[in-house]
Amino acid sequence: MAKLVVKPKQGSAWDLVSLGEVMLRLDPGDQRIATTRQFRVWEGGGEYNVARGLKRCFGLDTAVVTALADNPIGRLVEDLMFQGGVSQKYVRWVPYDGVGRTVRNGLNFTERGFGIRAALGCSDRGHTAISQLKPGEIDWEQVFAKDGARWFHTGGIFCALSESTPLVALEAITAAKRTGAVVSYDLNYRPSLWKSIVGKSRAQEVNRSIAPHVDLMLGNEEDFTAALGFEVKGLDENHAKLDRSSFQEMIKRVVGEFPNISVVATTLRHAKTATVNDWGAMCCSDGHFYEAPVRENLEIYDRVGGGDSFASGLIYGFLSEKDPQWSVECGAAHGALAMTTPGDTAMATLSEVLQAMKSQTARIER
Repeated sequence: MAKLVVKPKQGSAWDLVSLGEVMLRLDPGDQRIATTRQFRVWEGGGEYNVARGLKRCFGLDTAVVTALADNPIGRLVEDLMFQGGVSQKYVRWVPYDGVGRTVRNGLNFTERGFGIRAALGCSDRGHTAISQLKPGEIDWEQVFAKDGARWFHTGGIFCALSESTPLVALEAITAAKRTGAVVSYDLNYRPSLWKSIVGKSRAQEVNRSIAPHVDLMLGNEEDFTAALGFEVKGLDENHAKLDRSSFQEMIKRVVGEFPNISVVATTLRHAKTATVNDWGAMCCSDGHFYEAPVRENLEIYDRVGGGDSFASGLIYGFLSEKDPQWSVECGAAHGALAMTTPGDTAMATLSEVLQAMKSQTARIER
């Protein structure tokens, strides 16, 4: 298992650059998508959420590479991103055709669920600007060699958007590796995204082509089984409970096949109901396993983005030269806090994350 080497900030404008779609999330609050009469709006996207968490909670310098159709919806996403503080220097604006026949912005309708009613998402993201991105359209030399970045993050959601997006991801990863940036990749398997393009077999083909270039691989048990084709023994079909020893054996097989991977990390979630989860996390680094304390019966307000917030906390640890145990605990705490507020990203502060790492109670701060 290769050792993770993070270059110093000197000479790099960015601590992290992410590549992925940023959508407009429409949230019906405590109502249902099919029956609500109003929505709150947020910006969100699996890869972008990591950059936003590192900026807003942890104070690092981050940027996003994405594309938006230049219309009022795109400008609303832009305005929401301004609040998040992630640099939009590399946002590609695509002329809008007036109707959306050729290009549009992605919409993500998500209800958070309650009790026995699970969270539900409905994506409306066909023909989006980012899905049409092709190799050669982003100046990666500018991003990684001239401006400089310590870390690059992308994932399986971006790569599922079209035939060209995996090629763009590999182009970006290659440019990042040339400059010594760490590459992280979140498998983030979403059956709905792969449904119309062959499904699991295509997902595995794409993700296996990218895995040999990744330094830090993120994913839960379903991601590794569906998106990479690794079996986890003792896993039930609903992914409700997980035998940790079986998962550790699977991770050993992953790094055996892909020795370039320095760190493998996962969240451990047992969703008892939509609003009560057991929540933990684990990572493997240098052949050793590190686990965050499990938060049993964690009360959930909005689970969307919990895994992305785990990723940003974990990455913050490594960027800050903390050890793997501290990093995985930071990620788990940040993810837990993210699920106490609405929207895709955490509203937590660094001091709140550090407090949550020390204590699992909610004693009032005065």
